[in-house]
Amino acid sequence: MHASRPRPGSPDTAGVTSGSPAGQESPFGAFGLPGAPGTDAFRSAAAPAFVPSGDGGWTALFRWRGGPAAVEFESWSDPVPLTRWRDTDCWYAEVRMPARLRVTYQFRTDDGSYADPYNPVGAGGERSVAATPDAPPQPHWPAVDASDVLPLPRARVRWASARLGGRRTVRLHPVGGGGPVVLLLDGDDWLHLHPAMTAFDAAYDAGEMPPATLVFVPAKDRLAEFGCRPAWWEAVRDELLPLLAEADVPLDVTTLVVAGQSLGGLSAMYAALEFPELVNRVACQSPSLWWSPGAEELADPLGAPVGGAIAARLRERPAPAGLRVAFDLGEHETRMRPHCELVESLTERAGATVRISRSAAGHDRAGWRQALLRDVAWALA
Repeated sequence: MHASRPRPGSPDTAGVTSGSPAGQESPFGAFGLPGAPGTDAFRSAAAPAFVPSGDGGWTALFRWRGGPAAVEFESWSDPVPLTRWRDTDCWYAEVRMPARLRVTYQFRTDDGSYADPYNPVGAGGERSVAATPDAPPQPHWPAVDASDVLPLPRARVRWASARLGGRRTVRLHPVGGGGPVVLLLDGDDWLHLHPAMTAFDAAYDAGEMPPATLVFVPAKDRLAEFGCRPAWWEAVRDELLPLLAEADVPLDVTTLVVAGQSLGGLSAMYAALEFPELVNRVACQSPSLWWSPGAEELADPLGAPVGGAIAARLRERPAPAGLRVAFDLGEHETRMRPHCELVESLTERAGATVRISRSAAGHDRAGWRQALLRDVAWALA
């Protein structure tokens, strides 16, 4: 998942910027920044800074040192160009944000993408995470700097898939000594951008997570593999799970949990409906439930029939017995909401046990990650 790459499932854009015309007083004092632009005190102030916007939301101040740049957000807003402050090397943007938002962002310049050098909370080497002051806390997720290298599980299996093609490294991590298997789709993101291994361990230590074995499953072509097609789950069943058994991972398909986001959430729901002998516990955040065959080719994929292929399937026949599904959606994903609400309702009416929640985020892994811990724990119950 790349912050600078829009994809189907993104919400409406929302950011706006305002600069200070020449001759106007410095805009930085209102945000409580010390010192004048260019001084060490000014540069040492943490970013972004927030002040109330007067409409229940916030105005965020982003700063950059050097040359022209824009601040790009993960599927929440169009890029916002920065304005230079007079003849200094300080570039800035004031961005209006709604209440309760946690968002991934980066600075885009002519020579590349960069994390915010003023922000100590990173997501991989090129991204940072901002949260409005009223965004709920995310206990168990450590604040890692963009320069930090996240720890990796020591155990791994090599998956050379004859069905899907290519080789993948699938890493394994026992939480609390190990337990039921949790397949984390888009596993590389949960290894290299957000420290899921550390967060799950912390949740277990706090008594909020039962023992489990995390299996970080990477994707090579998300749209091809996570669409509602059988090949991915046939390969998981016939190739990956036997590899886990060979690695002495205790596997009971009656307790297997699949956790996925966006297209991964779509794939998890598809598996629960079409491979019930394999998957009957699902945690999905912002699932791409707009998807139906060919919808990704439309100019506006989210304008496709509401609920897509999953809603159509649920109308045809009831959910498999014993299905447990946790749905989560970002509060700011307004165009995703009809798709998700319809499938949530149909799933519940079809006889499944359903949990529904909303996160303080848009279509963004930084907002999904607390729901991931909570919903996996619920699915394992």
